[in-house]
Amino acid sequence: MKRFRPLLPALLLAMVPLAQAEKADAFQPTEISCRACEADGVTGIMTVKGGVVITRGTLRIEADSGRVERSPDGYQRAWLAAGAGGKVRFRQKADGPGERWIEGEADRVEYDERAATVKLFSGATIRRTANDRLPEEARGEYIAYDSRKEFYVMRNTPSGEDRPGAGRNTIILPPSRIAPPAGALAGKAAQ
Repeated sequence: MKRFRPLLPALLLAMVPLAQAEKADAFQPTEISCRACEADGVTGIMTVKGGVVITRGTLRIEADSGRVERSPDGYQRAWLAAGAGGKVRFRQKADGPGERWIEGEADRVEYDERAATVKLFSGATIRRTANDRLPEEARGEYIAYDSRKEFYVMRNTPSGEDRPGAGRNTIILPPSRIAPPAGALAGKAAQ
């Protein structure tokens, strides 16, 4: 099994064009909608719960509860959790031509604006869609995505550790070529 390990980095590099987050989102206001909130204006920390929806430009995060923190220099961090049987979900438009989106879900999500990272814990999935093509998808117990470097890391435990026997990660790459119409294949077979 060890001889196949060099293939994993190659497969991950094939997924690297997961697209940078929409750069304009950083300069948009953040809106937090929830059932209940406790906000400390001195520390910049908010505790939110009940149908939490955070939007900022094209970024949208949905969770059951969480904590949002704003640093003195204006950067935001969020720690969000799903309720029983649910998932924290996020979606954001990616920079570049066409309709490109990155979306994901997990039991718990950490978002760090300064580092431009999203970390997904337990039952994590990230998908990249582009112009209605089949999505690229990654599934595992821990996924950390850096939108500036267009790079992500997967591990087989929710703690972010890689442990033999703990689980498997899955990467689904759509075909890069589009199949010809069914009639075109039948015509070639008849020749």
